[in-house]
Amino acid sequence: MPKDIIVPAGSPPPLAPYSPGTRAGSTVYVSGMLAIDADGAVIGANDVTAQTHAVLKSIKSVVETAGGTMDDIAFNSIFLKDLKDYKAVNAVYAQYFPKNPPARYCIQAELVRPEFLVEISSIAHLKD
Repeated sequence: MPKDIIVPAGSPPPLAPYSPGTRAGSTVYVSGMLAIDADGAVIGANDVTAQTHAVLKSIKSVVETAGGTMDDIAFNSIFLKDLKDYKAVNAVYAQYFPKNPPARYCIQAELVRPEFLVEISSIAHLKD
């Protein structure tokens, strides 16, 4: 099955060899998103709420560029630097998934750079 690489306008530069998203058929795989602006600077240093908003806006951008909406997301993988941020991340997350939220997991993990507090990757299934 062919795949299409999804790179929304204004995407931050990747920190490694990956694409922000890949569409294969009706499925969109969104890479782990971090709180980075288009110039590569960290958004919301030491602020998990600001970083979570930035991450979810990046995910939304990838899914919308692929032709979907946040309602098409079926699964999220959430990585937190510190589980003490779980409640704050959930408060922001609920704003992006107010009804019928997708399946997910959330684990504590060391992220790619110490200034990052949250990373989320997604899988969306678009309507045909």
